[in-house]
Amino acid sequence: MCSTEKKDPFKDEQKNIKEETLYINEEEKRDEIPENRSVKRNVLIKIRDIVAPLLITFLSFYLRFDGIAKSRKVVWDEAHFGKFGAHYIKHDFYHDVHPPLGKMLIGLSEYLAGFNNTEFNFESGAVYPDDVDFKTMRQFNAVFGALCAPVAYFTAKELNFNSIFTVYLISLMVCCELTYVCLSKFILLDSILLFFTFTTYHCMVKLYKLRKEQLTKKWWLWLFLTGINIGCVCSVKWVGLFVTASVGVYTVWELFQHHCDSTLTWKKYSRHWLLRIINLIVIPFLVYLFCFRVHFTLLYKSGEGDGVTNSLFQANLQGSKIDVTNTPRDVYFGSKVTIRSHGLSPSLLHSHIQTYPKGSNQHQVTGYGHMDSNNDWIIKYPRSEHGEENYGPVYDGSLIRLSHVNMGCNLHSHEIPSHVSKGNFEVSGYGSEIVGDKKDDWVVEIVKQLKPGDADYPEEDPNVLHPISTYFRLRHKQLGCYLTTTGLTYPNWGFNQNEIVCKDSWMKKDKSTWWNIEYHTNEKLPAPEKPYVVPKSSFWEDFVLINYAMASSNNALVPDYDKYDNLASDAWEWPTLHIGLRLCGWSSIDIRYYLLGSPFNTWLSTLSLVILVNIFIVSYLLWKRQVLRVGQETTSDFFIKGIMPFISWAFHYLPFVIMARVTYVHHYLPALYFAMLVFVYVVDLSLGKLNKFIRVPLYLLLLCGCLYTYLYFAPFAQGMEGNPSAYAYLKWLPGWKI
Repeated sequence: MCSTEKKDPFKDEQKNIKEETLYINEEEKRDEIPENRSVKRNVLIKIRDIVAPLLITFLSFYLRFDGIAKSRKVVWDEAHFGKFGAHYIKHDFYHDVHPPLGKMLIGLSEYLAGFNNTEFNFESGAVYPDDVDFKTMRQFNAVFGALCAPVAYFTAKELNFNSIFTVYLISLMVCCELTYVCLSKFILLDSILLFFTFTTYHCMVKLYKLRKEQLTKKWWLWLFLTGINIGCVCSVKWVGLFVTASVGVYTVWELFQHHCDSTLTWKKYSRHWLLRIINLIVIPFLVYLFCFRVHFTLLYKSGEGDGVTNSLFQANLQGSKIDVTNTPRDVYFGSKVTIRSHGLSPSLLHSHIQTYPKGSNQHQVTGYGHMDSNNDWIIKYPRSEHGEENYGPVYDGSLIRLSHVNMGCNLHSHEIPSHVSKGNFEVSGYGSEIVGDKKDDWVVEIVKQLKPGDADYPEEDPNVLHPISTYFRLRHKQLGCYLTTTGLTYPNWGFNQNEIVCKDSWMKKDKSTWWNIEYHTNEKLPAPEKPYVVPKSSFWEDFVLINYAMASSNNALVPDYDKYDNLASDAWEWPTLHIGLRLCGWSSIDIRYYLLGSPFNTWLSTLSLVILVNIFIVSYLLWKRQVLRVGQETTSDFFIKGIMPFISWAFHYLPFVIMARVTYVHHYLPALYFAMLVFVYVVDLSLGKLNKFIRVPLYLLLLCGCLYTYLYFAPFAQGMEGNPSAYAYLKWLPGWKI
């Protein structure tokens, strides 16, 4: 039955208006609820972003400062770097294989600690005297190690991982890494190196974050800071060149992106190149240069490192053993002299009783950096000329014979191949005043005369040989070759001293063939009327010379296979934790420290390196088959989060696999950080987008595992006391010498 009720249009309209009003109010309420929640969420995130890094920093400082003065003995390489720092307090010159920044910072820590004990030499295992505030020195060093954790936190934040728990994980891993905690407690370079490695990589990540704001002031500031940190990390250890190479790879990748950008003008593209050259090459070099300028300024007294420098540098040091102020200024026949090379290996011409094991079997002639009576030679007339009646100065072009004071043999060369370098002739000590031949004769060729440091000093004859200020070459009369230092060293039979050869050299500016008289005495000659003032040495020459000496010393750190070194280890043993390193004495009365990576951090990060390689290979194959489609942002994300940490790990690890020098566990510390970054990326890739009810428990499990591993193995880093057998439970592998 159909309804006959009439409808009121006005009433229906009122109802519609009421329903619409109700609908609008409900929509507004629904909009208000998410907006309120969003505000609360943003507030919580801001609180979290303030509290989290503070907690990480606090924990990092606590772990490194806790019990830092427990051991009152000089531990491990404190014997080296504590002593090097003390040289800056005493201002005496020293030589080391590492650049000076880290050691100058250690010197600063000793200055702040009021160190003035000139008799304490930081001998290994020695007990610190009561007047040496070693605790403050160690705390200063620990600050650098402690700051690595917050730097890692902010680096991970900039990488924009899928989950904030990934940021917490890498921060906690760095904070609780046993090797980082252990070495931060002592006066060493490692924590300083790690800090600048972390900051350099952080700056690079920041540049990636700002890649869409390039050429802005903010981007330029971070580019500048990247250059400053590169300079600092390279000025601590040359290992810093590895993270520099990582920045270089990223820069090349970024410039390639610009090259492919058709909207970028050539002028703007050139500007990108110029800014990177200035900030990533020039500025780091200037920082490195500045560190050496300060280094030379602070070390103005003669010290134990004099032997690696040239005569002019030594003569300018206070208290130098090279005193030419009152020695005769003209070198005559009959003078007793020492002769130092002006090349990159500025050693003194030396000979000793030992003979070459092959070749001529005559007396060895070597280069030796330090003062010794076997460096003394007498300038005599050649075999073709005799008699004291021709007594006179040694001129440019003079033919001379050098006779060894202690053995009486003559400086000699012949057509016998040199023993280390190739293509040169052997130089030996041969014959006597009676026995000899014309192959004992050498021609003096003056190549440069330096002006005295005093402008009022009387002018000297430029054609005469003078001590310190004359650079000359010695050409063999018969063979035509020149007396040369090769920069190489003899094996053990030559006491690892520098090789001296006679080589063909057509370049007059070949400084390996340049020599100068360092010590000069002649009883028949009067002292100068006015004391001689040596000219100032060239900073650039000193800079190049010291860096070459550092490289030579570094290359000399090769393992001696005739001896067992229980501290050394091979590179494959570090990511597998096959072996650790005892840092001190191991008796029951010692506080014992064992350098070993956290099993959680090291083993999982090593495994993740293999996983990442497989992810890359599978992704590439799927992409090639057009099964997987990826955009520019996804590719860039994978590059900065996965590929760059992997490349950085390879740069820091693989050189130690192939290099010939002796290696130790602590060489893996920088590489470990990048392996941990790879691990958290793999974790983030696997867990970051899961449901929070699955994701959060798994992350908490990882965080608890990291913390528990540290607490379990904490005695390694915090020091073991009492009977060593009490810590047998920590020996998981046979190679762990607990």
